[in-house]
Amino acid sequence: MHDNHALRGNGRLAVIVAFTLVAGLAMSGPQQGTDTPPATDNGNRPPVAADVAAYRLGPEDLIEVFVWNEEDLTKEVSVRPDGRISLPLVNEVMASGRTAEEIQQEITVRLGAYLEDPVVSVLVKEINSAKISVLGEVRDANRFLLRQRTTVLDAIAMAGGFTEYANRGNVIVVRQDGETTQRIKVDINDLLGGDDSQLLVLQANDSVFVR
Repeated sequence: MHDNHALRGNGRLAVIVAFTLVAGLAMSGPQQGTDTPPATDNGNRPPVAADVAAYRLGPEDLIEVFVWNEEDLTKEVSVRPDGRISLPLVNEVMASGRTAEEIQQEITVRLGAYLEDPVVSVLVKEINSAKISVLGEVRDANRFLLRQRTTVLDAIAMAGGFTEYANRGNVIVVRQDGETTQRIKVDINDLLGGDDSQLLVLQANDSVFVR
């Protein structure tokens, strides 16, 4: 008798615990993994923080220089065509070809001549200098901003897709690597067939030529 009462009591307890867990999950809503960045409005994912940290600035890029407790020294500035930016007190700073962290360190050192222990942050607000070219048998041959991770197939889509004369099996990516020019062949037919080795991610200043 006591055993039967104990079993029924344990059963009711298990049901209550299970109901509580299910209700808690339902109220909390869908959970998003912390390692997956949210999608932007156009469905593309924003650049990973590590990519932005390693990004080297170029002309037309917009950065914010924040100096703690110094409103007059906190500015949003664009990198000029000569690669430089102008800031109060520190005057001209070369920005092109450097990371935000490198610029931050130089500004901190220069402001040290005027302020005691300046706290400086440099943030990349807009990337406008990283561009690619898409040429040849596409519907809108042009230069495009490289705002996020972009494959050859993405670039062709940006250019309106292939024309009826395009050779999809012989797309060439021309890449300047220092003093060396690389020519990388991409077979779009194989890519669409599931060959991930053809999934080439483009870099700034790459040119995609569709024969």
